[in-house]
Amino acid sequence: MIVGKAVGKEALAAVGGATANLINLLVGFFVGLSSGAGVIISQHWGARRDGEVSSAVHTAAFISLLFGAFLTFLGLWLSPQLLTLMHTPADVLPHATAYLRIFFLGMIPQMVYNMGSGILRAVGDSRRPLFFLICACMTNIVLDVIAVIGMGLGVRGVAWATVLSQTVSAVLVTVTLLRASTSFRLRPTRIRPHPDKLRAIIRIGLPAGLQSVMYSLSNVLIQTAVNGFDTDVLAGWTAYGKLDGLFWMTMNAFGVAITTFSGQNFGAGRYDRMRRGVRVTLLQALCGCGVVMAFLWGFGENLYRLFTTDEDVIAQGLHILHTLVPFYMTYLCVEVLSGAVRGAGDSVIPTLMTLFGICILRVLWILFVLPAHRTIDTVLYAYPITWIVTSILFIVYYLKGSWLTRCRRRAGLEADL
Repeated sequence: MIVGKAVGKEALAAVGGATANLINLLVGFFVGLSSGAGVIISQHWGARRDGEVSSAVHTAAFISLLFGAFLTFLGLWLSPQLLTLMHTPADVLPHATAYLRIFFLGMIPQMVYNMGSGILRAVGDSRRPLFFLICACMTNIVLDVIAVIGMGLGVRGVAWATVLSQTVSAVLVTVTLLRASTSFRLRPTRIRPHPDKLRAIIRIGLPAGLQSVMYSLSNVLIQTAVNGFDTDVLAGWTAYGKLDGLFWMTMNAFGVAITTFSGQNFGAGRYDRMRRGVRVTLLQALCGCGVVMAFLWGFGENLYRLFTTDEDVIAQGLHILHTLVPFYMTYLCVEVLSGAVRGAGDSVIPTLMTLFGICILRVLWILFVLPAHRTIDTVLYAYPITWIVTSILFIVYYLKGSWLTRCRRRAGLEADL
């Protein structure tokens, strides 16, 4: 909102549309991998195996530091080339490159916060990560105003504000873990990869990370297609992406909740509670989705005017919103059911279903359908079609039930080892 009003639509397109999917591609893999740590910790916590919790926590901390450093290097090195490959418009490219290079300087604190908050949620503490994120967001907003409006730094100011706010959240979550009095307490001298925990985290987290990459790759392809239209369409798509985030963050919260709930009850052997938890979460997600849909549909135009006063951009954004919002409910089962089975330790088959239902179908749609009907509507239809197909796959897989038997057998074998 700040950069759209104070700098212009080219900067707005750069900060959101041109860079968001690329960031999600590189960061999403780690977030998926860290979910493996959350599952392992929640299962051991539910089974009250304190020593195993501690080993998993310190392995997770090692992974976050390692991947943070790697992503910093990768982002600084490849940002311009990747943006060019995505056909980022010439008037947007300088803004996007400057933003992305500074953004990736904050990878280590971002990874530390993500992993630290995942550890706290795995043991049932979702409040403090929320408070830390509120502090970081307030810091970010204040610094955005100072850097963009007060100092005139444009997209660079937005990027530096993001890096500093991520550092705030990382410090807060790290201090919390250092001061913990239970088995998830972080001791810096013990940060290292414990081989058994590293294998378990990779077994669950690697497919989840690849699943995130698949989402992002398909979205990068769609972003590349959107970049082929004019700047008004790209800016409208960018503003929609910020509003659309209300839906995705709401659904992601239910996904995280059922993953933790499923993992803890799986570790405790309460499989009946896992099933009931899925039914309750689906109902809650349905209600939450309805609220978000009604809000975006009813206040869409007013929300767009918070980002820009350009009438062409607003018109494009409203068209995108009115096309996609009615289909939001078709995605619910993907988030909730995948979280439930992943919490039990089943990650490979959900990844394969996502590979087909989300990634491959979108790629085929963009490669073969879009050239024959080159409109923004054709690009947009890729979303509901793939949501519906993937939801059907997850419903069938969950109801079949063999995933739970297989996870119980594997957990018994690992306990014996």
